[in-house]
Amino acid sequence: MIYAIASGKGGTGKTTVTASLAALWNRPVTAVDLDVEEPNLHLFLHPELTSEEPAFMEVPVADPERCTLCGQCAAFCQFKALSVMGKTLLVFPEMCHGCGGCLLLCPEKALSPGGRELGQIVSGHFRAGRSEDASFFMGRLRVGEAMSPPLMRQVKARLPVGGAAGDILIDSPPGVSCPAVNAVMDADVLVLVTEPTPFGLHDFQLAVQAFRPLGKPLGAVINRSGLGDAGVQDYCRAEGIPVWAEIPFNRAVAEAYSRGEVAARAVPELRDVILALMERMQAAASNPEEAGHA
Repeated sequence: MIYAIASGKGGTGKTTVTASLAALWNRPVTAVDLDVEEPNLHLFLHPELTSEEPAFMEVPVADPERCTLCGQCAAFCQFKALSVMGKTLLVFPEMCHGCGGCLLLCPEKALSPGGRELGQIVSGHFRAGRSEDASFFMGRLRVGEAMSPPLMRQVKARLPVGGAAGDILIDSPPGVSCPAVNAVMDADVLVLVTEPTPFGLHDFQLAVQAFRPLGKPLGAVINRSGLGDAGVQDYCRAEGIPVWAEIPFNRAVAEAYSRGEVAARAVPELRDVILALMERMQAAASNPEEAGHA
């Protein structure tokens, strides 16, 4: 099963929850950091990293000897990655989305596939629950690269599949834009981490609106519970969204975070909260109809 831990905004505690779940998971598990612009799950799980490889996206390379400047490729590209300027065909690799349409369309075969580096795919192993050898993957976007979904898709393509591979926990990028949707779209269960503040409620509502059409079982985790008001609880009750866990506002959790420690290991009272959350997530995956589709 694939479990995506997401949030409508940054700073709600999404990575804290993901790391705690991964550390206590009671079945074989793979932890994946798809927040490729700012990956930080490894700072808490401390995996032994065994592989790092570059990831590339196919982009067109022009052959001026063959190009007749017909302009068909430029007219086709909706992202303006190709343009005919005077007697020159210009290619802007950073604007290419890698669809490959221009390569198929060119009547003179003046465009050939090249590559633009997106970033790195990193993998390794960490200690999770009873397992000493749980798998870990993350993407690290190249500085200056504007598009993260292509790198995210390549990370997901390397994940183990099948029953023996166990469960997958995805630390998603925050927000509700294309990267966040790309991270959660293949999940069996969605966990939305929020906080009991006006900003937390507002962005939580946006996340529910964005992810509800996916038709996945969805539950909420309210971090720093007791700090603000009951707006999130009231909204969940009105919308029929189960609250799977409430993590009390606790200075010890913040201190563990600052030291790069897994909160559920460093703060004993948090362990039972995370274990209960794990059970509810697994129950939702096993009985999606009973869990409800938020």
